[in-house]
Amino acid sequence: MKSNFIYGLITIPILMVSCGQNKQSQAPQMSGPTPMPVVEVAQRTIQGYDSYPARIEGTINSEVIAKTSGYITNVLVDEGQFVRKGQLLFKLETQSLSEDAKAAQAAISAAQVRIDQLQPLVKQNIISNTELEAAKAQLAQAKARYQGVLANIGYANIKSPIDGYVGFINYRNGILVSPASPLPITIISETNNVYAYFSLNEVDYLDFLQRTPGKTLEDKIKNFPPVKLQLSNGEMYALDGHIKTVTAQIDPSTGTVSFRATFPNPNHLLANGSSGVIMIPKTYSNAVIVPELSSYEQQGRTYVYKVIGDTVAEPIVIDEITRIDNNILVKDGLSVGDKIISAGADRLHGRTPIKPMPVPYDSVSSSIKPIFR
Repeated sequence: MKSNFIYGLITIPILMVSCGQNKQSQAPQMSGPTPMPVVEVAQRTIQGYDSYPARIEGTINSEVIAKTSGYITNVLVDEGQFVRKGQLLFKLETQSLSEDAKAAQAAISAAQVRIDQLQPLVKQNIISNTELEAAKAQLAQAKARYQGVLANIGYANIKSPIDGYVGFINYRNGILVSPASPLPITIISETNNVYAYFSLNEVDYLDFLQRTPGKTLEDKIKNFPPVKLQLSNGEMYALDGHIKTVTAQIDPSTGTVSFRATFPNPNHLLANGSSGVIMIPKTYSNAVIVPELSSYEQQGRTYVYKVIGDTVAEPIVIDEITRIDNNILVKDGLSVGDKIISAGADRLHGRTPIKPMPVPYDSVSSSIKPIFR
């Protein structure tokens, strides 16, 4: 009995020591504030762009239309080919016209024979001069018909009205064309310079006019800044354009005002009928900005984590003006000099203790393009 009791006394302390060690190993480790990179809200003058869809057209677009009816027998050019003014493009069937020409020539000969017969009779006073004058009139009519047939034969050789590039060819060999055809045979476009047509809504139009110097619309058009063109593949066109005309009338069906900009096109990269996006420069002076990387979105709102008292960060909503070059221009919610979490804010939850680690603004957003360098 004694031995069992002693064994129990020895066992109990061992169990107590073991339980104590388990509790010590499960105790939570105390951690300090999380180190987070912090950046100050800045103020800069930044140039951005307002963008508007545009359609591109050659400065001259000349429709090639048949001036006489006939079947196309020869297509002498191809789409996209450069042609000179007067160059032969298409030939129409002229066999029937040739027959008409022969008939007209025969009518001329017959009328001339009639005149030759009547002239001596008039001199002998056998017939009156009236018959001779009627014969001369018939000759004149026959000659006019012949000239008309010759003109139609000439019209069967369809030539380019201008220097330019051949567009889509709507009719080819064997197709009957006429002046009443619903489509032109093709369109020749002069594209050394091109027009870019775009529209602004009423609000943008007024804003644009108000920020452009000049007293009259003509003055403002002269002072409009150069514009850029983004191509359909997303690349920027190398040459700037200039706004030349404004309708100055609001289209009641669309509520917009039409603009036309002209772009040089020496390499003919811009084709008639293509599309793009007009980029109009817009300057934001002394704008309050934060790096786009410092923000996150939730339920349609933009948030940043603002540092409070250098020890705590909490999420706040900011009101955006626009975004330019990886920066957010802030309308409301922050002031210059405020500190925010520069990166990783989307991983925080609620009010969070932090240890601020200051970083330069430009290291977070290195794409800022100031107006003045």
